[in-house]
This record gives sequence, structure tokens and C-alpha cells, in this order.
Amino acid sequence: MTYSTLFSEYTLGDIPLKNRIVMAPMTRCRAIANTPGALEATYYGQRAFAGLIITEGTAPVPEGLGYPRIPGIFTDDQIAGWKGVTDAVHEKGGKMFVQLMHTGRVGHPLNLPTGRRVLGPSALAAPGKMYTDAEGEQPYPVPEEMNEADIEAAIEGFVIAAKNAVAAGFDGVELHGANGYLIDQFINTASNQRADSWGGSVEGRCRFPIAVAQRVAAAIGPKRVGIRLSPAGGFNGMNTDDDAVEVYTALASAFSDMGLVYIHLVDHSALGTPAPSPDVVAGIRNAFNGALILSGGYDGERAETDLAAGNCELIAFGRPFVSNPELPKKIKARAELLPPKMEAFYTPGPEGYTDYPL
Repeated sequence: MTYSTLFSEYTLGDIPLKNRIVMAPMTRCRAIANTPGALEATYYGQRAFAGLIITEGTAPVPEGLGYPRIPGIFTDDQIAGWKGVTDAVHEKGGKMFVQLMHTGRVGHPLNLPTGRRVLGPSALAAPGKMYTDAEGEQPYPVPEEMNEADIEAAIEGFVIAAKNAVAAGFDGVELHGANGYLIDQFINTASNQRADSWGGSVEGRCRFPIAVAQRVAAAIGPKRVGIRLSPAGGFNGMNTDDDAVEVYTALASAFSDMGLVYIHLVDHSALGTPAPSPDVVAGIRNAFNGALILSGGYDGERAETDLAAGNCELIAFGRPFVSNPELPKKIKARAELLPPKMEAFYTPGPEGYTDYPL
């Protein structure tokens, strides 16, 4: 098989990409004081052979810093730190979106700045535990149910973060509406049991993600905005709702009407979670006029097959990019891939981060 489609150029909105390979967002927990620096610039710069890089989840507001050492984009220092990262990627001809991730209930007060609260659509704790640098693993707390002021502050936080992203040199933003974080928490009935207009019905559960997307698109332009969705649930206590086809078709239709540039669909079935149902994927594909990014356990041949068949426009690769910085070159050459050092996925410092051979 020749990789004629995978390595063809593609224009995402008005952004020219040199190939159809996307580096998926992956939490790496290297941002000391929640601020990216030279280490992150090296890491992403090494991986600029991707057509598009999507950063690790980045908090739009302090309440979104649920994990230790994840970056934010709400202070001047954070904007300056990210500017060094985008410069490193652009110098090598790469393009880069920042993933805006508000963790919502998936957090712990020990990981948040002093005085900040763990928030969620409903007062329902996520199952399991969260690691903290201060006291190790701790049970997830019950979040405070967000009131109207909290919801408005969260939406406006995404808007300000998107403007900060443009100031930092990013080509666009990806709204993290997947994997059980705040936007997904409003979509999914496992975390949203509200009786007001922000929950309950399909329309109510779609209201928050649509509001965030509309406001962000109005602020920086829809061609700079994508969104990640995970219809099959499986992470952070999410379930697969019975009305998933209706919900995700409605969302895709709304995002299409706004002119969002892409939907990035999560499929973690390779890691043991349920795969999105074909009906849900078809509903999204048929309702959305922008680009579709597929992800989940891809190699070069499977990626070429799906692209050539017209099932999507771009393919995201995750873990292989960790240990193979120049992954597109290796795929094209059919070279052997190095396995990642999984024990160093979330540890601070360069080991298992920037020390893989080029």
C-alpha cells in the first residue's frame, strides 16, 4: 500500500497542512507552576512533522486545573510560555491548535490554586481517585453544582482563553468536549442530572457545549475552532447514553451551522473502552460539513484505508508520537516504532518526554 492520501496536503479551513497526520492531545504533566517553558517548546518542536499538532489539555481558567502540572492559558506568563512553543513549531513548518480543557469535577482542591473550587453540572463525584503532588492519590470530591453565574464564568473563560491562544500564536483551539471533562459532563447523564434548562432533555444537555462553541467562534472565528467528542463514554465515569445518536447528531448539526472547522472523534476501544456506535459516527458524519478527525489505535495502513475511503479528512495518532517524535517519517519509511516509557508519561522533567531519539 502506498500512503498517497495520508501524505497529501490538506487545507483545514484556511490553514494549509503538509499531511493528514494529527498529533493527538496527550496529558504530559510537565508544566511547572502550570506554565509551559523551554522543555515544552523542545517537545512540540520535535514533533512538528505532523500536519497538525493539538496540545495537551490546557486549562482556560484556574478551576480547570484538575491535574497536577497541567498548563493553563489564563495568565501573561502562560501566554508567553506558549508563544515559545508555537514559535518552535512554526519554525519547522508545523501548525498547532491548543486544546482547551476545563476538568470540571475531575479534579481535586490540592491541584487547584488556593481558594478555587471543584465544579460540575451536578453534585456528583467522579468515581476513583485523583493524584496530587501534595498528598498522593485522593478520592474525587463531590463538586459544587454550578449556578448560573458559575456557568457564565466558565463560558467566558473559554472565550478569553481562545483570545489568549491567538495572542500566543496558535493557529486555532480545540474545545475538549470529550473524556468526562466539563463540556462532556454537561452532555452526559452520568454527570448531569440537572432539572433546569442546562440538563435533562437533549436540548438542555447540548446547551452548554453549543454556548461555548458559539461564543468562542464569535471571538476568534469558526475556522479557528474545532471540538473533540467521545460519544461512547468510558472515561472518568461517563456512560453511553441511550439517546447518543440524537444528542451527537444534534451537536454535529449545530457545530456545522456555526462553521466549526473540525470535529475530532475519540475512539479508545484499543484501550478497552466501548467503540462509538456506527450509527453515532454516521450521524455526526452526515450532519457536519467540516473536517472529521478520527483517532484510536491507528497505524499507517489503517489510516490510509479510512482516508482513501472518505471516512474522514484527518487521522490522529497519540501514544506513538510520544516515543517517535518524527512519527510521520517513520510511517512513510515503514520503520519500526519505539515503545513509549509508560512509567514516565506523567512525571516532571525530560525523561520519557524529550529524550527519545530523532
